[in-house]
Amino acid sequence: MKVVADLCIVPMGVGPSVSPYVREIKAIIDASDLEAEMHPNGTNIEGELSDICRLAEQCEARLAELGVQRVFFTLIFSSRRDKAQSMADKLKAVS
Repeated sequence: MKVVADLCIVPMGVGPSVSPYVREIKAIIDASDLEAEMHPNGTNIEGELSDICRLAEQCEARLAELGVQRVFFTLIFSSRRDKAQSMADKLKAVS
């Protein structure tokens, strides 16, 4: 199922700055074949839901390798069965 998702991953217990961890997550997302756009509070991703979930698991595994013991995730997604619609299409529709 193709979706447009908003993924937010927050490493917990690592101090006030999470930037080094976000850079690691961004590198994993950038290396994927998924269309993604980072924003201040997460990343918009479009693709198959199973691929996005697999990507989130890869990010969690990398954080675990870095010693992060707790991670907070939010994954919000929308789907359309009546027509194909990309992130750009959704923005164009309200412009």
